[in-house]
Amino acid sequence: MNKFKLTDLLIFVVTAELTGAVSALISGDFTSFYAEIKQPPLSPPAWIFPVVWAILYALMGISAYMVWNTNKKKKDRAFALKVYFAQLAVNFSWSIIFFRFRLLGAAAVTAIILMLLVVLMILAFSRVRKFAAKLNIPYLIWLLFASYLAAATYIIN
Repeated sequence: MNKFKLTDLLIFVVTAELTGAVSALISGDFTSFYAEIKQPPLSPPAWIFPVVWAILYALMGISAYMVWNTNKKKKDRAFALKVYFAQLAVNFSWSIIFFRFRLLGAAAVTAIILMLLVVLMILAFSRVRKFAAKLNIPYLIWLLFASYLAAATYIIN
């Protein structure tokens, strides 16, 4: 691992957090739509989502920084970061698809694609920095739950 650089770490964390914030901004008023639709069993209250996502985006940013800030396995590192940014782009699109356009089926498919990309990202990160990969396990667990919620919401609505 290279020398720790706080500025670089903050760039990765802020980039991840901004991904969520800008997506939410473009998505519009998600709380009223969330309240309008039928909720599947185990649906948490709406306020849980921004709290969980803020934590997950921070973990994503930290883990990506850890992968980026190493001299080992440059080819593996480049691939891992490409997958990271690809999953971040899909993550960005999910709220817009679900809340802005209200395409529940497309959102369910997008959630599953995102989950698969995160599995690939964790595997790619583990080739570079095992701890960076482990930081994304809560993200994967949340996505399993979110995929259930998205698919179930589509089915019952």
